[in-house]
Amino acid sequence: MMLGLTLGQFTQLHTLISLIAIAAGVVFFLTLLRGRWLMLTNGIFLIFTILTSVTGFMFPPKPIGPPFIFGVISLAVLAVSLFALYGRGRAGRWRGVYLGTALFAQYLNMVVLVVQSFQKIPALNAFAPTGTEPPFLATQALVLIGTLLVGWRVIARPSRRLSPGMA
Repeated sequence: MMLGLTLGQFTQLHTLISLIAIAAGVVFFLTLLRGRWLMLTNGIFLIFTILTSVTGFMFPPKPIGPPFIFGVISLAVLAVSLFALYGRGRAGRWRGVYLGTALFAQYLNMVVLVVQSFQKIPALNAFAPTGTEPPFLATQALVLIGTLLVGWRVIARPSRRLSPGMA
């Protein structure tokens, strides 16, 4: 039992936390493309992305593999994000550092979403049962290209053109 929950319940909680993190990240970055900085949405994204990694470490121990490595990388990247955001206030180059690291954390979330979707959703698994088939690779490539395009657009935007928002 983890946090007083059965493994199945804990898995559902972890999945819900992950989906909230991903949804908040998508909303935050898409809104950022339109020139608005949603402080609350950004906070939700950061908190739930951190919780995604933390709860991932609470599953029964397994040999060190991709989930563990992704969790460690995500938390390290998020530590830099938090320092750039709160420690340096996104001033000067720290704005780009924040956006780049936060977007990379979102990318890691999206990679895991694609992997888990192809493993757990029967219709997707039928297209790529081993995770090496063209539909899986094409989906991962689209996620990478989309992330790079968003990163290019939001990091290149001058910070004075961002309007703060509360949502």
